[in-house]
Amino acid sequence: MRTWRTGVYLLGSLLSGVATVTALPLLGVPRLARLWAGWHRDRAEKLLGTPPPAGSATGRPGGRTSRALLWLPVHALTGLTLGLAALLCVGNIVVAVIATPLWWAFDPRSRPRLVVDVPVPDWTTALTLGPAQILVLGAVAYLAFPPMARAHARICLAVVSPLPTDEQLAARVAVLTRTRADVLDAHGAELRRIERDLHDGTQARLVAIAMRLAVARQAFADRTRDDQLVEDLLRDAHEGTEEAMTELREVIRTVYPPILADRGLDGALTAVTSRCGVPTRLDIGDLGRVPAAAEATVYFAVAEALTNVAKHSQATSASVRVGRAAGRLSVVITDDGTGGADERRGTGLAGIRRRVLALDGVVDVDSPAGGPTAVTVELPCGW
Repeated sequence: MRTWRTGVYLLGSLLSGVATVTALPLLGVPRLARLWAGWHRDRAEKLLGTPPPAGSATGRPGGRTSRALLWLPVHALTGLTLGLAALLCVGNIVVAVIATPLWWAFDPRSRPRLVVDVPVPDWTTALTLGPAQILVLGAVAYLAFPPMARAHARICLAVVSPLPTDEQLAARVAVLTRTRADVLDAHGAELRRIERDLHDGTQARLVAIAMRLAVARQAFADRTRDDQLVEDLLRDAHEGTEEAMTELREVIRTVYPPILADRGLDGALTAVTSRCGVPTRLDIGDLGRVPAAAEATVYFAVAEALTNVAKHSQATSASVRVGRAAGRLSVVITDDGTGGADERRGTGLAGIRRRVLALDGVVDVDSPAGGPTAVTVELPCGW
């Protein structure tokens, strides 16, 4: 699927590159140039999965016109070059597919040749070199198409995307201000919850234990008391101690999961995926050193997303992919369920978004009705 998407992108870039060269005088008109560059920017953002920046309307006037005009020769060069390479690969695969089973149907003088200009005169050549060409070029397409398409898309965004304007910076500051306020509110609520859990739960149990131990001590001092009473009090105190420790561990786990400190992010996510009620595949790249705040956010996001999968999605399989590139930590949680996830319905997605925005990250939820669902989290990880 990845090779197919990137191949279509490259062939589309070839066609649009030809159109750019052919209609260059017409596309030199500022408004048309902006529309043409905006269309390519949308294609690039869709391929890379990059959300459009705030205030990036295609027809916005100003400095964007110069960038749109600059994109015309850049795309004519990159689109034609990379697109022709993709066309050469795909075209020769098609030729091999046709030449292998149907070589006998062509006139001997017009039979197609393989990529190395080898004629196909007999079945031996057709059944050996033909499949070999298909396999080799298919492997080249599988390995080369994705990086080629991403390179073209990144060049497009680098040329077309505008520099931050005052309006965009103001919008970004407003988002950060709002998220910081949400974090402070969430932090205050979390502290109150922890205080309440400790006061009403753990502290109450410890007080009860202390009282039972005091009565037991008095009973030991008073030999007239029943030994069974002392045994019951000590048993209750022991059980209460275990329950208090269990509650205390639960409170600590909601602040910073101990499994992160014990086993790291890899081990923690392995434990989460193995406990999920839906078979889940985990793919973790080389992450290097990850800040503790980012680790905790990723852990809680994956745990909450997989809880949603098990409860609501009716999925038969799920996957978690974690990677790090260009100073950003990315997490993609997917499932093959019924889709239709909506954070307004209290499915935990709003909590994931609050945690991620607190670290200046990005959350994208793609969950059309009928599925599949993909939750993508990106966090800055260069600090």
